[in-house]
Amino acid sequence: MAITRELKLEEIGDYLCLLCELDDQHIMPEEEARALYDTVGRYPFYKIYCVCSEDRIVGTYTLIILDNFGHGGLKIAIVENVVVAPDVRHSGIGQEMMHDAMQRARDNGCYKLMLSSDIKRTGAHAFYESLGFQKHGLSFRTELGK
Repeated sequence: MAITRELKLEEIGDYLCLLCELDDQHIMPEEEARALYDTVGRYPFYKIYCVCSEDRIVGTYTLIILDNFGHGGLKIAIVENVVVAPDVRHSGIGQEMMHDAMQRARDNGCYKLMLSSDIKRTGAHAFYESLGFQKHGLSFRTELGK
């Protein structure tokens, strides 16, 4: 049985390995990740959740909840870094994680949960749409460099 809980500092190495599924070109050194873990822990609501099964992390997502002046002051939630380990994909873990994220956002008074997905990840788009997410507007970005 899988359980969902917050990531522990001692699991940073395993977490970084899982994130390589999203981007294996920009890997954060573990020492920097440990420092960042402490930094984001001081944010009002920046949580890294992991799904654990048989003593290993098989999935993860980050949930960020932001206060908001718009929509009468209702909060918004952003989900990021959604990853399921390749050997357990299509087993329901992704669906479980996203339902968990939606419930946590609801429980924290958010009126919407947003996510962004690379335009090339059509399989992920179909997955999100199957959960009730709708394409809304356009997403824009610019690379800022260092």
